[in-house]
Amino acid sequence: MRKRTFLKLKMREARFISRALASSRHPVLAHLIPMRRCNLACGYCNEYDHTSKPVDLEIIKSRLDKLASLGTSIVTISGGEPMMHPELDQVIQHIRHRCMIAGLISNGYYFTPERIKRLNKAGLEYLQISIDNVEPDEVSRKSLRVLDKKLRYLSEYADFHVNINSVIGGGIKNPDDALTVARRATELGFSTTVGVIHDSDGILKPLSAKEKDIFQQVKKMGNKDHARLNWFQDSIAEGKPYNWRCRAGARYLYICEEGLVHWCSQQRGYPGIPLEQYTMEDFDREYKTEKWCAPTCTLQCVHQVGILDNWRDPQKTPAQIAQEQKNGKSVGEMIGAD
Repeated sequence: MRKRTFLKLKMREARFISRALASSRHPVLAHLIPMRRCNLACGYCNEYDHTSKPVDLEIIKSRLDKLASLGTSIVTISGGEPMMHPELDQVIQHIRHRCMIAGLISNGYYFTPERIKRLNKAGLEYLQISIDNVEPDEVSRKSLRVLDKKLRYLSEYADFHVNINSVIGGGIKNPDDALTVARRATELGFSTTVGVIHDSDGILKPLSAKEKDIFQQVKKMGNKDHARLNWFQDSIAEGKPYNWRCRAGARYLYICEEGLVHWCSQQRGYPGIPLEQYTMEDFDREYKTEKWCAPTCTLQCVHQVGILDNWRDPQKTPAQIAQEQKNGKSVGEMIGAD
């Protein structure tokens, strides 16, 4: 990313962080799925198929308009493999048109010089690629050997920020590969992060002693700002629960290809409300609700959003909230009867 573009992006980030700290009444980050289809089949992944069609562009635009009306700061396009969507450039342009930061998560397979230049023109600001190993195997083909040429193209042509995420756990055979991936990312001028990956059921798999050692080495090499935001990973690496307030369904939104709002990619199904029908009443309920899965969650983006509100607004269990709503309704009915 060019220095001038980078400074502009950092200024925008500072503004939305200040806004998020000043008010908890808007989403900070939304993950939007334009298609579930993917060209790969990673063994730990439960977020893809090989048959679904891309969502119509006008439908995606209407969903982006709704997110903008809710005050969303960042929209990250994910999948599946979003680079397979034939109108991805127009999706990114619409995100920028609605004054939201545009991000993309990709497996990296589709990056050519011409495609990168189109993403520059569309206004993409962030790209993240996770690389799982050095050599492809039966668990993952997101390997450094396959993708190194694509990374060199990105280093030469991309005007947007590129982060390479290496992973530990989740059935990855050679944890040492995370060090190799991180070193290569640094050589090419990219930021680098490391994540503890969930298994195919979205559940934490505790790290071995060797994996924990490599995890700490990669963290020291990586993005220091990112490391400061990911204290939870030290607990996760030890297989210990982490005490935090997950704001999924409110400050963080996951919108599937059918346009339904879910807690996140690993807890699809609830609340399951169409985005166009999502109200601040839904937002408030999910903001206040304690999530049963939070202590062993490995999703970095949801944790990072949660940091903005961990210091305020204690949460309650769904049963406590339901009882409060019932009590409130009863009082209202009594007042109405009088």
